[in-house]
Amino acid sequence: MGTPDTNRIDRAIHATKRKLEAAAKREMWALNGRERRALVSAMASGTKAVVRHQSTTRAEEMGAATWESAQTRLQAEINALQVERDEAVKRAAAEKAAKKAAKSSGWW
Repeated sequence: MGTPDTNRIDRAIHATKRKLEAAAKREMWALNGRERRALVSAMASGTKAVVRHQSTTRAEEMGAATWESAQTRLQAEINALQVERDEAVKRAAAEKAAKKAAKSSGWW
């Protein structure tokens, strides 16, 4: 076995990093369904508070917490994918070493 096949994991890491950057810029496409619903709910409650001439602090905090949780989730996904990639590389190296050891000791 030559190099480990990490293309799928590398693509997933790249896509998740793009989502993390988008979440930092407050772009909605980076959120999952639950986070989108929470954000829309926060916007709706803020709009209702504005119409009733009340404070929007709670709605703003809910929105900020949603963005922070999205960034935390995406960072955790990146970390998990990097661990998976490292394990794949280690597994490939172990297989290569075992194959080389079996090959060299088998001749004698």
